[in-house]
Amino acid sequence: MSTRPEAVRLLGSASVGAWFTAGLGVISARSIRMIMLQRWLDCSSVTILAASCLFAETPPRVKTFPLRDTTGLIAPNVKAEAADYLGRKSVRITMEGEDHEGLALLPGTDFQDGVIEADIALKTTTPPDVRYPGFVGIAFRVRPDASHYELFYLRPGNSEAADQAMRNHAVQYVSVPGFGWYRLRREWPSVYESHAELAMETWTKVRIEVAGRAAKLYLNGSAKPSLVVDGLKGEDLHGSVGLWSFTDEEAYFSNVRITPAVSRNLKNESDVAGSWEMRYSSDAGGMGALMELHRDRDKVTGIWSGPLGEGRAITGTWRNGYVELSFAGEWPKESRQGAPGPVNAFLTGWIDGDTGKGRMRVEGRSDGVWVAKRKE
Repeated sequence: MSTRPEAVRLLGSASVGAWFTAGLGVISARSIRMIMLQRWLDCSSVTILAASCLFAETPPRVKTFPLRDTTGLIAPNVKAEAADYLGRKSVRITMEGEDHEGLALLPGTDFQDGVIEADIALKTTTPPDVRYPGFVGIAFRVRPDASHYELFYLRPGNSEAADQAMRNHAVQYVSVPGFGWYRLRREWPSVYESHAELAMETWTKVRIEVAGRAAKLYLNGSAKPSLVVDGLKGEDLHGSVGLWSFTDEEAYFSNVRITPAVSRNLKNESDVAGSWEMRYSSDAGGMGALMELHRDRDKVTGIWSGPLGEGRAITGTWRNGYVELSFAGEWPKESRQGAPGPVNAFLTGWIDGDTGKGRMRVEGRSDGVWVAKRKE
């Protein structure tokens, strides 16, 4: 007589039917059907779970744009045309008018995190006796109407300038609208721009790495970034990729490759209200402090308590989780850097859930970064 284990081993074999008809009857037909069904459900559940995990963790496919012609480019405000430049086929972008920028969007791109690579070159059209460093770059997280976007751009003519300050403007970051080069340079000198070895009328390899609220710009295959932005200013977390240029020049683009990554789990609109423990690390040393903050729509008020003073009144603004705060304090006598006396402090950055981070400067004394955690 067959035992239960022997009967189970027979499942799925061609002898099951014969076994039944033999009338051995150790396990009923209903029992065997139930066992087979359970096994099928178990295997199906594992398959579905594995497929769902793979789908959740696998980023969208790589997109390549050789740009041998202008097919598909969305360029309502610029002139885009196919061109042979410096030995390769490319797209040339020009525009009419004076002193304004323009974008050509790459079709079918919805980029949040990952890598953007491109070859770009620049030729100015101004008279030889007119100094014009040029502008050419790659925009990302662009809204369909191009009203908002993040941007890294190159100014090759500044790379070899005689003045060091001008040399430091060779590569730059801006966020449109609201955070142009002038505002960023005045409020945060040398933070959103840097020097790099560039040249006019030469192909430059650009690589942009984006991860959440941070981005890095690499040039010509270097393993070290030319510019690091930890705290992108824009509120849009995804959007198109665009080719960016300016008037009085010919901008050339070729071999764009977009490699998406699994996106960071970020959401805007985190509230700044609450009690915060923060740490400020700067070129003049570090300090800890407490902030008690309140929000009324886009207005922020509160109190700072720390080495810059106790009970100092904070005022500022909130925009979808991005904050700009300021307060008046006293530079501590204990500091080895800078003379004691009245100071103004400024903080900007993002609140993400119960954490925050950004930049802070104490006017005339220090510049650095802050991190904070909401107290329970």
